[in-house]
Amino acid sequence: MIMLTLKAEKRDTKIRPFLVRKKGEIPAVFYGRKEASTPIMVSSLDFLKAWKEAGESTIISLSYDNKDLPALIYDVAVDPIRGEPIHVDFYVTEADKAVEVDVPIVFKGESSAVKELGGSLVKVLHAIPISGLPKDLPHEIVVDVSSLKTFESRILVKDLLIPEGVVAQLSLEDIVASVAEPKQEEVEEVKEFDASAIEVEKKGKQEEALADTEIEEPPKGKQTKKE
Repeated sequence: MIMLTLKAEKRDTKIRPFLVRKKGEIPAVFYGRKEASTPIMVSSLDFLKAWKEAGESTIISLSYDNKDLPALIYDVAVDPIRGEPIHVDFYVTEADKAVEVDVPIVFKGESSAVKELGGSLVKVLHAIPISGLPKDLPHEIVVDVSSLKTFESRILVKDLLIPEGVVAQLSLEDIVASVAEPKQEEVEEVKEFDASAIEVEKKGKQEEALADTEIEEPPKGKQTKKE
């Protein structure tokens, strides 16, 4: 496998970061167990290409000061509005020292529980923390979901195809993916229109109104006694 090479240049920390980015460079730093923290800058275009191809779990060659340093893209700070990298940390690895990284999970295939039973694929994990020697680190871990044939089916960490010499840093019983049953929509019962009930209610109200009404009798005239 050919290792990607990314050229790095020394960065003057007195120059403000936004001025560095304005020139098409990204402020960065590299460090390691045997490497002191060193401020550098890398081409924005070259870094984006390396980041896309290597991700954060594949060793790249960081070319700096006539040396080629095996390094991981360890941490990337991204502008929350533009979504562009604004700072990068590189970790210089050692061939005989294990490192821990998060490897992305790539799902492939088709689940019969989804296709035939109408379920929904539930991706519980999108990346998995692993540890291993730099040379053994995988770029990604592929998961075939065709094994999910019923709603009781599960893909666990122990089912993943992890390269020899690499160890998952999760419980082997943790769920990676499953299938959820389709939701049953509740149908609201519609009552039939009963016109007779309305007529009875209306009649009853009319009778109550008549019962409450007092009928006044006209006043009687005074009678005079005949003499």
